[in-house]
Amino acid sequence: MKIYNYISFLAALHVFSVSVAFESDSDFWEVQRKGANCFNIELTEQWFIDAKDLGLEWVRLAYDKWESQHRDFLLGDASDYKGLVKNDLERLKEVIVWAKKHNIQLVITPLSLPGCRYRQNNNNIPDSRLWSDIDFQEQAIRFWVDLSKELKAYDHVAYNLINEPVPELGAGVEEHYSPGNISKFLDWYQGIRDTPRDIFKFYSKIIKEIRKVDPDKIIMLDAGWYGQPGAFCYWPSAFQDKNILYSFHMYEPYEFTSNKNYREKKNYVYPGWVPFGNDTIFWDKNTTELYFQPFLKWVDKNNIPFNRIVCGEFGCMRKNEGAAVYLQDIINFLNKHTFHWAFYSFREDAWDGYDYELGKEDLDWKYWQAIEKCENPSLPRKDNKLFQILKDQF
Repeated sequence: MKIYNYISFLAALHVFSVSVAFESDSDFWEVQRKGANCFNIELTEQWFIDAKDLGLEWVRLAYDKWESQHRDFLLGDASDYKGLVKNDLERLKEVIVWAKKHNIQLVITPLSLPGCRYRQNNNNIPDSRLWSDIDFQEQAIRFWVDLSKELKAYDHVAYNLINEPVPELGAGVEEHYSPGNISKFLDWYQGIRDTPRDIFKFYSKIIKEIRKVDPDKIIMLDAGWYGQPGAFCYWPSAFQDKNILYSFHMYEPYEFTSNKNYREKKNYVYPGWVPFGNDTIFWDKNTTELYFQPFLKWVDKNNIPFNRIVCGEFGCMRKNEGAAVYLQDIINFLNKHTFHWAFYSFREDAWDGYDYELGKEDLDWKYWQAIEKCENPSLPRKDNKLFQILKDQF
């Protein structure tokens, strides 16, 4: 009995030591934080152990690829939201507990909302109903209210309301102009203001309802056009809420960073000449600075502290020529401004293109042979020059 009590005491002490290691949800983000994205199909506690070993402070977690008995994980059906799926919610909470156990902050990030099903779960077809139908927006608000009630007690969890929203898609405004030029965004917004495509108004409604449930939870907002920083610049203002984080994604120039560059042998390199918008331009760290100027001006105009700015995703297909230089340049830019950031991605299980622990090399035929046999071969992850760029940050 004495031995049992002693062991119980040690276990309780361990739980206490883990829990007190966390700062408050808001305080955590007062200084620059560095992390990674997790969009895995399957997730185990070991993933969090490995993430902690690397030194990740926070993880942007998307659950939409997880198996469910329903059409859409947690939502049930993105075409008709009726309430959270109980079994899926319990699975999410299990993962949340793992993160707390290993002292990692989580940002819960749906890839789908009602009327906006994740493209890869929708036969690769964009789903834009959310941006044309108020009823779906009301369903999305109900979803976030329901989820907020369930996750309110978890002090190490923040909310990213939707991943890479695209209210601009098919609405008469191009995705890219020359770096630093966002004037057409401003003109476009005047034509869609107060319509369902007005993402600022949509976010305002969700935030208002979440705050009735939880006044203090950190809420992260992605810009439009897949998180493009310039898409913040048509917003009429920032939010007065001090616990809002503004998140952009950085894969530009996409013609270089993407898997398509490698797969289709386009041979774009970095630094180098790359198509962007209607032009072909020389993209290097100076072009990146120019690309961000409108966003930085918007941040300054709205008096947003840099500790409320996040690069929610950045990365480059690991085999593209110049990937290491690109990653280093982006990290240098983010660190110079002390923005929070999360690279894409850490130990993804869907494909290997952004798994930097594999270096630049192709996986050998034995690996793919095992995949064809429906086996689960281990990946030859190891330290290398490409991964070292990220590893040095933690």
